[in-house]
Parts: sequence; structure tokens; C-alpha cells
Amino acid sequence: MSEYEDLTVAELKDILRERSLPLSGKKIDLIGRLLEDDSTSGDVEDEEFDDDFDDLDDDDDWDEEKIHVARQKPKLDDATKEALAFRKAQLKKQPAFKRQEWFRYRRLARTGWRKPKGNDSSMRKNRKYRPPMARIGFGKLASVRGLHPSGFREVMVHRPDDLDDIDPNTEAARVGARVGGRKRAVIHERADELGIRVLNRRRGV
Repeated sequence: MSEYEDLTVAELKDILRERSLPLSGKKIDLIGRLLEDDSTSGDVEDEEFDDDFDDLDDDDDWDEEKIHVARQKPKLDDATKEALAFRKAQLKKQPAFKRQEWFRYRRLARTGWRKPKGNDSSMRKNRKYRPPMARIGFGKLASVRGLHPSGFREVMVHRPDDLDDIDPNTEAARVGARVGGRKRAVIHERADELGIRVLNRRRGV
């Protein structure tokens, strides 16, 4: 019997929220997620990592995957930086728009926003105790509309040749979802040579 079984679901979710873990599932799923996190958190100790790091010489080969590579930053003017900061503050105040009847059907809760329709729709008629609807008043600044939160303008890439038309100072690449693993690896290598940031870079590719 674990220590988590005596806690309520709300208390378990508070612990999961502190550890940045998913909150979905039943109580037994929450407990299993916490137990799994407890077992994996103590596998690697800082002292062992420090000892291994001190034993490395300058001539030793260092695994490339362990080297931290700083992400490219865009070159933005002061006005654009202020606009991005203002948009970020707006997003924090913006409510989560949910579909009509999202609480009744699980498939609707997993999908994005849809405009409520129907002659008898209480949400469309703005009746009380209904979730907020997306309106024009929730729009963001036009000057930074379409920009990635980092400040880059996204450019869709499907082959390595598409990277030649990208400006690494203001634009970043996003690899298409249908691009295979081999071609994706070539795109990553080419992007590193040109100094272009890939927004949806995958691990191990």
C-alpha cells in the first residue's frame, strides 16, 4: 500500500501539477503516474554526473547528444519585442474557448473551438452559466499576428532545398508532418549548417 492511496483525487492532482505531470485519468492512474515518477527521479544522482564530467579530458570524445546547443534567437526591434510581450500578457487573460456540449461528449472536449449553431443553442444565445465564445474583442495585435512565440516567422519546409530561401535572422523552419525520418534528418543537418532554427525538431533525428 502506497502513501498516495489515502489522498483524495484533488490532492493527487495538486502533486501532479507541481511535478508538471498530466492530470487526466482515474485515481488509480494518478497514483501509478506518481509512483512511476518517484522510481525514475532517483536513478541519476548529481554526484555521479559530476565525477564523470571531471574524468573527461580535452582529447576525449564527447557525445554530441549531451552537448547543449543554444537555440537561435531572432533579431527584433524594440517595437516588436514590446508587441510580443503585450500579446503574451493578453494570452494569459484569454479564457479557454470550449465547444458546445464539451462536457457531455469526450470527443468534443478533445477538439478545438467551433462556433455554436442551432436555433435552441443556449451558448449561441449568450445565456448565463455558459462558457465564453470567441469574439473579435479577443483578437491580438496585428503587427505580430502569425509570429511564433519566439519571434520568428514560420516557414513550412518539405525538402532541404526549401531552407535556402529562409532568412535565419527573422524566419524559422517547420518541417511538414508528412516528411519521412531520413529526409527530416537531412533537413536538420542542412538547417544547422545555415544556422536556421527548426521549430518542431524531433529527438533522435
